[in-house]
Amino acid sequence: MADLSELLQQGMRRRHLNAQALAERTGIRIPHIRVFAQDGARGPVQPTQAELAELATALALHLSEVLDAARTSQASPSA
Repeated sequence: MADLSELLQQGMRRRHLNAQALAERTGIRIPHIRVFAQDGARGPVQPTQAELAELATALALHLSEVLDAARTSQASPSA
């Protein structure tokens, strides 16, 4: 199972979106998107349920897949 950062990076590549374009589609601040894409859900900024739902919609992903990836990220030990 992919963690949130992997899932977001893959989705952004597939949709040809950078952090700014994804921010414009979702209303999520660019720095937050960058942190989510780099650190997943275990980074210094924790994604909210609403943000995860917006990311799933913008990247045409199943919400359950995004929520599972966020849980996987949170369960992973920090390096």
